Amino acid sequence: MASLALDHVFVLCAEGAPEAEALLRLGLKEGSRNVHPGQGTANRRFFFRRGFLELAWVSNPDEARSAAVARTRVWERWSRRGEGACPFGLIFRSPPESGESLPFETWAYHPSYSPVPIHIAVGTSLREPELFHFHASRISGAGDREPADHALPLGELTAASVGIPGPPDRSPALRALESAGLATFTVADAPVMTLAFDGGGRDESADLRPELPLVLQW
Repeated sequence: MASLALDHVFVLCAEGAPEAEALLRLGLKEGSRNVHPGQGTANRRFFFRRGFLELAWVSNPDEARSAAVARTRVWERWSRRGEGACPFGLIFRSPPESGESLPFETWAYHPSYSPVPIHIAVGTSLREPELFHFHASRISGAGDREPADHALPLGELTAASVGIPGPPDRSPALRALESAGLATFTVADAPVMTLAFDGGGRDESADLRPELPLVLQW
């Protein structure tokens, strides 16, 4: 799995993502926003030198519940995020020429806004994060167009760990990711995602709960 890497993550939030204020107060600079035509979702984004954080919500319930989108479970995750559904998504990428097979079974989603299919893991439960994969030549990041000079030293998004309430059993997809060293999953009282930057070498962190179920480590 040498070429498979974490590209970015999302957290499902209230409409308009007012939870972004918790990040802004820490001195993070917001990047461009985005909408997903036909999928019924929109987002606010915070970019890093490598990777980005997406705060997403359902902006059009009819599109989110349509037959073309229903299998993504975005409506269920968003509408039940306070009732046991995990609000997180982990998105991985690998270069098209890698030829590596994924460590989990997927189905292909072809949204109109994406030039390439997005592969979504099969067999995860709603209390687990959604897992995605797509092919791209390089990992997403700030590039030349998005701000990445935050007040905190958050350079490259290097790891994600997700705390999941309930019994410690995991779907085959999550077990495969953990075995490959691509993410970690722990038992927690409530859903929480910890993002590590630059390997977390400074041993510093910021806990954004209760506004956002998110911990940043650097």
